[in-house]
Amino acid sequence: MVIDSCCRLSARNNPLGLLGVRVSRRTVTKSFGVSKREGHDSSVFYSRKLYPMQIESESSDLINVIPGEYLDRIFVRSSEAMSEVPDSSISFMVTSPPYNVGKDYDADLSLLEYLEFLKRVLAETYRVLLPGGRVAINVANLGRKPYIPLNSYLCTISESIGFLMRGEIIWVKGKGASGSCAWGSWMSASNPTLRDLHEYILIFSKGRFDRREKGRSTISKEEFIAATTSVWHIPPESARRVGHPAPFPVALVERLIRLYTFERDVVLDPFMGSGTSAVAAKRTGRHFIGYEINQEYAEIAMARVKNLEALGNQAIEENCLAAAST
Repeated sequence: MVIDSCCRLSARNNPLGLLGVRVSRRTVTKSFGVSKREGHDSSVFYSRKLYPMQIESESSDLINVIPGEYLDRIFVRSSEAMSEVPDSSISFMVTSPPYNVGKDYDADLSLLEYLEFLKRVLAETYRVLLPGGRVAINVANLGRKPYIPLNSYLCTISESIGFLMRGEIIWVKGKGASGSCAWGSWMSASNPTLRDLHEYILIFSKGRFDRREKGRSTISKEEFIAATTSVWHIPPESARRVGHPAPFPVALVERLIRLYTFERDVVLDPFMGSGTSAVAAKRTGRHFIGYEINQEYAEIAMARVKNLEALGNQAIEENCLAAAST
């Protein structure tokens, strides 16, 4: 009878759990109830007709190197054509796309035009991601008459391009965080309206679920446990403080970066806005590349990065916007 390094015995060698040592048994998918998931064998589940597709992992090991002069830069042009970025070179794309709802940077596109625009950017993202590279898209659903499920549309678009969906995170922004009082019919069944207190983060990868290349992870045990749950409670960012109509919080992007990338990986944001992704990348020891069509927002973003560097990666944001306005 052999005890392994975790002080466990196999069920075969210790069927009765002798010596008070915990027996390690692999769990399997049950036909009734929910099984525990320690060393879980999910082959029964994935062999069912629910999973008719057989995912073939990306066979190519090709990873291209991004020229050093393109790292840690924001290009003031559309990300529909990211000519500076080689094929199979980006580890992680994280973004919050414009929602086409009338913010000062939005074009007035039809829903079809808007979705076709996002598809062009996501197709270009697929090109530049390395095999196993990940995508995280922060998106909110829109309207009520009727409700526009952007999360559903983006899933369909991404899968049509070839992305593999990994999951969906519910980002809870806080009780009443939206400030909405749009209850519909107040205290009446006539037409009550749901008020969203959350947004979505859609997770995909390119070609395979794992990454063949290795690196140094920088996520703590505690954050890993929290980050691998599907509901995140992170306060929203102040638009006035950042100087952008719809910023998302640095803490949110930092968690995504630590979860899905290794140190010194390259993070892409095709809708850089005020630079949250760039700041989060630098704070976590990664490089960034961004695209932003608005010159003013690109300058705000780079001012935040330069301020961060000047402070030696300490607390940021206090005076970082002043540089952009001078």
